[in-house]
Amino acid sequence: MNTAANVRWTTADIDLFPDDGNRYEIVDGELLVSKAPHWKHQEICVKIGTQLELWSSKNNLGKVAFAPGIIFTEADNVIPDVVWASNQRLAAILDDAGHLTDAPELVIEVLSPGELQEKRDRQLKLKLYSVQGVQEYWIIDPQKQQVEIYRRENAVLKLAATLYKEDDLNSPLLPDFSCSVAQIFN
Repeated sequence: MNTAANVRWTTADIDLFPDDGNRYEIVDGELLVSKAPHWKHQEICVKIGTQLELWSSKNNLGKVAFAPGIIFTEADNVIPDVVWASNQRLAAILDDAGHLTDAPELVIEVLSPGELQEKRDRQLKLKLYSVQGVQEYWIIDPQKQQVEIYRRENAVLKLAATLYKEDDLNSPLLPDFSCSVAQIFN
């Protein structure tokens, strides 16, 4: 019997890990470890995050954060690439330690190369964000240069659109927000 397979990791376990440059996340008690993202990955995060920040600064409806910790439960602790939360929602879900404790309205993940990384974002995290109440989930795929938009429908996140370089990215969550998909990848 392999006891390592029966281990359920918690947020308390992560607090004991060294600050070694790895990203430690937990989904349903399973430990997910990844290295620091590639430069291009980070560049895409900055580009979409900057567009959201410019929009947010203009209308003062919410806040953007890069790689915030979201502690949904002791067994579900993740670090999405970019999030946006309305001012009202943020006030309700931000704890004294500066971590989110519930779902922001919008979560964005930029896919990293590799089958395992893609599975995490497209399956594990999609399911987690859906169960936890995220309103929209954007998966940005640098290889295909496309953005998949998942929106909450009947209490689950469902694929609403796949956008390509010639398309504009907008959302009913973000009134008057618009960003060219090509701008994210250029």
